[in-house]
Amino acid sequence: MLENISKYKIVLASNSPRRKELLGGLGLQFEVRTMDGIDESYPDTLVGEEIPMFISSRKADAYQAAMAEDELVITADTIVYAKGEVLGKPADAADAKRMLSLLSGCHHEVITGVCIMTKQWRRQFAATSRVHFAKLTDEEIDYYVKNYKPFDKAGAYGIQEWIGFVGVVGIEGSYFNVMGLPVQRLYSELKKIE
Repeated sequence: MLENISKYKIVLASNSPRRKELLGGLGLQFEVRTMDGIDESYPDTLVGEEIPMFISSRKADAYQAAMAEDELVITADTIVYAKGEVLGKPADAADAKRMLSLLSGCHHEVITGVCIMTKQWRRQFAATSRVHFAKLTDEEIDYYVKNYKPFDKAGAYGIQEWIGFVGVVGIEGSYFNVMGLPVQRLYSELKKIE
């Protein structure tokens, strides 16, 4: 599948083990390449999908100069958007507990911005999933943060971990998007490349 992009060397520009696993699920051969120090800030005038789209584009900008002519680079950024607040990666255990308390008993949106580019062109899209959480007790939140240390995850949780099993009531949209990469949408976009 995806013979249309066989002329490219595919690069996943992410150090997320979840994104690596998800992209691998498409059966593609790819290389993971990471770069430290990419600025992930964004203008405070941006909202919703605009935020991860802006950050994924900024990540793509950082890789542009080092790309080879035959490479196709994929960058992505995921945010959790709850009650008008953007929840990125928690700073520490207290911040993780605050985020999970905010999500408890409510729904929120998980939004991933993806940028696909070569030296000649760039395409972007965003995918949104709505996640409904059960009411979590303080003990459940403490247990999760202590045992799973979700400090590398937007919104302080991984849906594929214990908290997803006990806390997620339902999802509207892509489960894999909640993990960090909307692979069905990415596959559809890759199929369009000539």
